[in-house]
Amino acid sequence: MKRIYLGLAIHNHQPLGNFSWVFEDSYRQAYLPMLEALERHPSISVSLHYSGCLLDWISGQHPEFLGLLAKLISCGQVEIMGGGYYEPILSMIPDVDKSGQIGRMSEYIQQQFGRRPRGLWLAERVWEPSLAMVLAEAGIDWTLVDDTAFKMVGRSEKELFGYFTTEEQGRYIKVFPISKHLRYAIPWHNVGDVVAYLKENASESGEKIAVLGDDGEKFGVWPQTAKLCWEAGWVDELFTAIENNGEWLSTIKLGDYAQRHDPAGRVYLPCSSYDEMLEWSLPADVSEQYAELKRRPSGDGELNKLFSGYWRNFLVKYPEINRMHKKMLAVSSRVHQALAVDGTDCGIEYLWKAQCNCPYWHGVFGGIYLPDIRVTAFTNLIKAENCADAVLTDVDQRYRWQQVDFDGDGREEIIIEGEDLNLYLSPAEGGSIFEWDLRKHACNVLSTVSRKPEAYHSALTAGENTRQKYQDGSGVRSIHDGVKIKDGDVAEWLIYDRLPRSSLIDSFLDSQVKMMDYRKNIFDDRGDFAGQPYLCRVVPEINSLKIELEREGAVLSLHNTCGLTLSKNIILERNDGSLRIEYRFENTGHISIDTLFAGEWNINLLGGGRNGAAYYRIEGREIGDAHLDSSGEIEDVDRLIMGNRYLGFELELEIERPVTIWRYPVESISNSEAGLEKIYQCSCVVIVLPLIIEPGRTASFNYMWRVIK
Repeated sequence: MKRIYLGLAIHNHQPLGNFSWVFEDSYRQAYLPMLEALERHPSISVSLHYSGCLLDWISGQHPEFLGLLAKLISCGQVEIMGGGYYEPILSMIPDVDKSGQIGRMSEYIQQQFGRRPRGLWLAERVWEPSLAMVLAEAGIDWTLVDDTAFKMVGRSEKELFGYFTTEEQGRYIKVFPISKHLRYAIPWHNVGDVVAYLKENASESGEKIAVLGDDGEKFGVWPQTAKLCWEAGWVDELFTAIENNGEWLSTIKLGDYAQRHDPAGRVYLPCSSYDEMLEWSLPADVSEQYAELKRRPSGDGELNKLFSGYWRNFLVKYPEINRMHKKMLAVSSRVHQALAVDGTDCGIEYLWKAQCNCPYWHGVFGGIYLPDIRVTAFTNLIKAENCADAVLTDVDQRYRWQQVDFDGDGREEIIIEGEDLNLYLSPAEGGSIFEWDLRKHACNVLSTVSRKPEAYHSALTAGENTRQKYQDGSGVRSIHDGVKIKDGDVAEWLIYDRLPRSSLIDSFLDSQVKMMDYRKNIFDDRGDFAGQPYLCRVVPEINSLKIELEREGAVLSLHNTCGLTLSKNIILERNDGSLRIEYRFENTGHISIDTLFAGEWNINLLGGGRNGAAYYRIEGREIGDAHLDSSGEIEDVDRLIMGNRYLGFELELEIERPVTIWRYPVESISNSEAGLEKIYQCSCVVIVLPLIIEPGRTASFNYMWRVIK
């Protein structure tokens, strides 16, 4: 009789920075019900993976879960897979951290469950060929990679019912192909259809194995799956069907299969991940074209022969990810330098937490667009940096700085590091600031992301009939089957930024431009300063550091172009992270300049969702809606305070003379499990100053950002 094995590999993870209620809901709706189902079906064997982030939460909130898991492991029903402890994309972190994170997870599993893992779950299933040697040297015997990678090198689907060996520099590892068919079928298709597929691919030898490797959250957390999997009993129905067909179908742990059966062959896989991840890594327009090709009859089969993307392209698609990644690499280097000197922690745990993959990409789920997760990564990076610097830095040294191509774009940035702050500037991008770390609070107050085109935005730009289809939430379907619309007004706020959402951005406006015009990017910048190169000079002084930025440009004034030299100095002199900004405008033309100067700052103090702890305030003055995600125009103001009681500090903007301030939330239109929605990224504060400068004359303007503890 023909037989076949089914290998079930279920990965469970929640990112650092996610809300505690998300952990709890996921536990109640998916993680606990799955173990309880396994208890009801003791003949079902599975391979399970839990990230260290999730295990830490479970051990603190539901330690009884670990006891139940240990019971299933000891009776041989469950094997635990290892991985990087804080669920990093292994290929994106330094080799020393790869080994460290894998070892940390293996040690935890050994101590908690009494056995060392031989299999490893790759975060987001991102595979690069060099990983074979890293995993082998870490004592890992096998892992899983999506069948997309195997098909890219010419393997047909019928060949992918086993495991393969691969190597790097003679270090071997076994690789199981994950079936895309099963990923899309479980739990969305009828159990009978799943069983029929397995029977169709059974063989007389009984050597075949079909492997499902996927997220545990699809069994209860994804939209409508709690009802499908547990209330309607889909999972129990599947397990019962396997038991009832035991003469030809049985589950097996992947480690047991790898020990008992020979490999199906040798393979060398390209850089890959699951098909959707590769699609998301493409530029938005190409991603939409690729998705459209997949929707055509037989399209997916043809595309299996092509590369659809590459995970590292997220570092190109989202400059904010690239800069966070490059900071992570720099902090890793510094932490390991400190370890070589001191030998104690030196911030290694914070560093590894900051390597959690979730803010380093974006797809169906929020990724880089989720501010709490993004901010948490920066918080851990700054904490790691603080620990390392406590070992490496001379305490008498106030500021150190370097001019270096920090982000690999071929242009030099200015990196300033001090006891109180870090400041990262791009002279090439309008003399702007893209990171401002308050080191004592471990907070990058400029952590944000610009509003960018995404392939799924086509749901909002399509015709009415198509939009209606996306808004129809009837039935239970996979999140891979398209997008829905959660917030009804998202189409109105589909706005794309012209420049990165940095700060200290200089624009010049017609006097008729209103705040809403500026917010929606429906205005013409009459100057050539924003996003353009500035000359830069760093001047160390006795008790301060001055960064001098200057550009000789032009402004359109009264329908004529007039020369303007803009100089701006950033002065660091207080030991509290504060910034003093000095502007000087010189009219170098032959006509008067009559314009509105707009100085833009993009501050993220976690003010989304009408957060009552995050606020604007002006001493002695009512400003109406004071939430950080409110909008409005404030006239005749020389002080504005932004704060968040949870973060424990405030930023006070003190201006030398009264001006008008525009404020509004910057919100991305992001896809999620629930549909298209607005996601708060930061609060934009614009200092609006009328400028009238006669030929040959100058004007000046100063203000300060002060940190209030």
